[in-house]
Amino acid sequence: MLEEMRIRSLGVIDDAVVELSPGFTAVTGETGAGKTMVVTSLGLLLGGRADPALVRIGAKAAVVEGRIVMRPDAPAAVRAEEAGAELDDGALLISRTVSAEGRSRAHVGGRSVPVGLLGELADDLVAVHGQTDQQGLLRPARQRQALDRYAGDAVAVPLEKYGSAYRRLRAVAVELEEITTRARERAQEADLLRFGLDEIAAVEPVAGEDTELAAEAERLGHAESLASAAQLAHAALAGNPEDPEAIDANMLVAGAHRALESVRSHDPALGALAERIGELGILLSDVAGELAGYADDLDADPLRLAAVEERRSALTQLTRKYGSEGTVDAVLEWAEQGAARLLELDGDDERITELTAERDGLRDELSLLAQALTDARVEAATRFASAVTAELASLAMPHARVTIDVRQAEDPDGVDVDGRPVAYGPSGADEVELLLAPHPGAQPRPIAKGASGGELSRVMLAVEVVFAGSDPVPTYLFDEVDAGVGGKAAVEVGRRLAKLAKSAQVVVVTHLPQVAAFADRQLLVEKTNDGSVTRSGVTVLEGEARIRELSRMLAGHEDSVSARAHAEELLAAARADG
Repeated sequence: MLEEMRIRSLGVIDDAVVELSPGFTAVTGETGAGKTMVVTSLGLLLGGRADPALVRIGAKAAVVEGRIVMRPDAPAAVRAEEAGAELDDGALLISRTVSAEGRSRAHVGGRSVPVGLLGELADDLVAVHGQTDQQGLLRPARQRQALDRYAGDAVAVPLEKYGSAYRRLRAVAVELEEITTRARERAQEADLLRFGLDEIAAVEPVAGEDTELAAEAERLGHAESLASAAQLAHAALAGNPEDPEAIDANMLVAGAHRALESVRSHDPALGALAERIGELGILLSDVAGELAGYADDLDADPLRLAAVEERRSALTQLTRKYGSEGTVDAVLEWAEQGAARLLELDGDDERITELTAERDGLRDELSLLAQALTDARVEAATRFASAVTAELASLAMPHARVTIDVRQAEDPDGVDVDGRPVAYGPSGADEVELLLAPHPGAQPRPIAKGASGGELSRVMLAVEVVFAGSDPVPTYLFDEVDAGVGGKAAVEVGRRLAKLAKSAQVVVVTHLPQVAAFADRQLLVEKTNDGSVTRSGVTVLEGEARIRELSRMLAGHEDSVSARAHAEELLAAARADG
């Protein structure tokens, strides 16, 4: 709820604090005292147009600050937090500044924000009903939402089924459109995949083959130098058959072994070394044998080298095209993924057939669900219209008649249903509109066009009373709801405002004592003049002060004995009624 509002340098108000109650707050005062500035201030907090003419003469800027208590999970709190704002001990602080030059600034929860954000928050915070400013239920979308809440499970159950079918239909339609509109692109992609897979299949690469061929090519390309090195190493270890007198490693090691063997019995240490030298001789003989075999087996065939290079060239072409890492393994991975993707693309025709059949079935199902939803809304609208019409009879509009027009919207691009292109949306195909016939013989018209300002406020009061508890907006502001009303009808207006205040916060700007008497709290906007400056302030009225203000509203002056008695009677009757 709106807990407090501070107004500075706005119109005739120099500096005033408006303290609001959780229930019904009435704002009263003489004509010209500045009651409308309270409404204007709230309008600024809700993102209304900033008019520099509102800034008090001599001031640099007008400032309005509001403190709104709300749950952390309330839609307005969530939206404010998305904008970087923070709650202050469970309350959202909102401020609006309008400079005399026309500049406007807004702050929410300690953060500077675009003024447009205030308008977004307003949808979930306050419904304003006045002569020139109507919000909330005048909006078609809000009318449909409120009607659905009023209907309860009768609409909620078919709406849930409809919503599930609608979301699936949207998903199917998006996938079907993606497949069909991109058919040419997908066909080109399939052709490229087939070409690549065929090219890879023609070469038949084997995992790790490129690494093995690179090693073989390196060996074949240096066959002569490798053979020469192996032969020289073999000669150094095992001797050169062409030079019997040449000394080799084996001879030297054998000589060392013989030298130690002759004396090993005299010292075990030399015996151990002799054994190690013997092992060294065996190792040298083995290495010499392998070197001889390597030299004999080394293939220096240029034809084999040409075949290897040709194979490597074929693999290189594949790796350049399809191997992201430049390896045959990457090419094989691309081929595996490409084959899977090609299988998917080749299945498009079958998938299109499946999706088309599912789409058509969902359209038929959605048509039936939408009609069930429409029927439920029509039934609820009839009950709602009768209830509002009954309320208007007690609000000095005895001949007025309210109806709700529920119709399925048509759209040239919509789904064809019995020759009608129906526009299905997330909440059904229905357009909901409140209509008013203010007197017998009048044609029902949208409520924003079918009533004067005062009548419209009363219509909206009747609507809000009937919708009490169904509409999520926690605060209602009524300005001039009692225009053209007096006597018993005024008492009924006050009674219904008090009834609405049992489920929401209600703020009413009024000049009727019959209405103000029903308020839980009464605020007086009073003008003072010190001879040079005129200013207005806001005071909470209690006890004797409230009786004096009601007396003034009844008789024009607060000291009338009969007016005081009437004021006390009004308060007593209002308390008894509550």
